[in-house]
Amino acid sequence: QVHLVESGGGLVQTGGSLALACAASGRTFSDYSMGWFRQAPGKEREFVTAISRTGSTTDSADSVKGRFTISRDNAKNTVYLQMNSLKPEDTAIYYCAARSAAARSGGGYYGSSLSWDSWGQGTQVTVSS
Repeated sequence: QVHLVESGGGLVQTGGSLALACAASGRTFSDYSMGWFRQAPGKEREFVTAISRTGSTTDSADSVKGRFTISRDNAKNTVYLQMNSLKPEDTAIYYCAARSAAARSGGGYYGSSLSWDSWGQGTQVTVSS
């Protein structure tokens, strides 16, 4: 598995912006699709956004479309999440995830956390109203 470490969380006011980063190590980064999930207190972990191995394809949950942008730099083994126009309902722990070729070949839906096989420790994002 690839080792993932998130950074960049914090406290921001409604309407503000935050940028998260996730540094990967231990495996060939470009072999992995990358994604971000989040989990709010008392709720299940939910899909936020994902990016293909080359960065040519992305997809996002409807709740964040137009506000959040995922990108990756394969030379730096890092995936990013730019979050703009933040809302209190965006408050959650944000997790970086990696999906290997084996996981992709399993055919599971990428929007399910069960389809991802490496996870970071998470970073807290709090949006105050």
